[in-house]
Amino acid sequence: MSTLADFHEMLDDAPREPQSNGRAGRIALIVFLVMTFLVLGGSGGYVWWASSAALPAPTVTSQAPVAAPGPAASLVLPSDGEMLMSVEGGEAYLGPDAAGAFASSGGNDPRPIASIAKLITALVILDAHPLDGPTDPGPTIAFTEADTDLYDQFYVQGAVIAKMPDGLTMSLHDSLATMLLPSAANYAVANARWAFGSESAYVRAARSWLSANGLNDTRIVDATGIDDRNTSTPTDLIALGRIAAANPVVASIVGTSSISVEGPGFITNTNDLLGTLGITGMKTGNLGDGTFNLLFTSTLDVGGEGSLNIIGVRLGGETHDSTDADVARLLQSLHDGFHDVSVGTAGEDIGTISTPWGSEAALVLAKNAALRTWSDTPVSVDLDTTTPQNYADGEVVGTVTWTAGPQSAASDVKIKGAIEEPTLWWRLTHPAELG
Repeated sequence: MSTLADFHEMLDDAPREPQSNGRAGRIALIVFLVMTFLVLGGSGGYVWWASSAALPAPTVTSQAPVAAPGPAASLVLPSDGEMLMSVEGGEAYLGPDAAGAFASSGGNDPRPIASIAKLITALVILDAHPLDGPTDPGPTIAFTEADTDLYDQFYVQGAVIAKMPDGLTMSLHDSLATMLLPSAANYAVANARWAFGSESAYVRAARSWLSANGLNDTRIVDATGIDDRNTSTPTDLIALGRIAAANPVVASIVGTSSISVEGPGFITNTNDLLGTLGITGMKTGNLGDGTFNLLFTSTLDVGGEGSLNIIGVRLGGETHDSTDADVARLLQSLHDGFHDVSVGTAGEDIGTISTPWGSEAALVLAKNAALRTWSDTPVSVDLDTTTPQNYADGEVVGTVTWTAGPQSAASDVKIKGAIEEPTLWWRLTHPAELG
């Protein structure tokens, strides 16, 4: 039921006639309001409905804050030799082909692989004599006098060798480690002879293994890699790296910086980059004269995206140190291509919210927002707003969401400054706009 207070409120809210209309105009207005109150308010139905009906939705005039992408990445690749890098785990950023050839230079021609051949030697031996995990020592090898003579044979050739005392016995695991970590040529041939009876029999087994694994552009002529006819392409070597990384014994050995074993003593890994930029392996190889190689794996931490699984190869580096530097520069440039991009700032004005009864307030972002992106990945933005419940200062009335690649960031949108409620007079005189 309408009350006299309602009537007074209506009277106060009613538009005033200009004073020039005189006393007669004011009397007419009062008569009109009284009649309206008696006809509509007396029963209470219309006034009650108008005073409690749902209000029309406000009008939002806004522009979602568009964020500029980050700077374009610049991968650093050598100008000589060959390099190829494959990246898994970042396809949403880097594209679906990243696991194939994300970065490359110098082509895909066969080149001498040097001691990377010893990685093949280890895989072929383990294929014939598998170990039960990386801690399994495996069978014991009793080296012969012919095996110990290999030390002198390779010494005069200037090859890398490791001590092999007369009558030495060693587990297969430790013998493979001695072959792979310091890249001992005498242990490569001794292991091949033990596993297949002779080095030539090993070569036949290696060629069959290469064919079975689809490495058709790789050629093996010995167990050591000393002969420059041991060749492969960057594409084949990336595939070889995947096979080796999937072998728990090989992956464990090449990820070890040093060990001490009976016979050879303390041996260290020739891969000086191990542990740098996430590098977990895998095998060096050099023949001198600009034939320095490194097949490498890395679990590279790039921040918000997590880690990327990388397999890469550098062939034909000038020196051991320059080859390491080439690999480090490429990995660092990939890492630096990921960055945080600011997409929104707390308090940033993005528009207004206005009502049919003429009240208005600003819309602002509730918090700072940033995205971890790769290179100049485009940033898309979406603004979603809702009808306020209380029209109060600080009330959340929407969300802005920014997306770049697989990453998203969001901020609430809130009212800055209160929106006034409509007067009863406005409600009574705008029935068509009420719910």
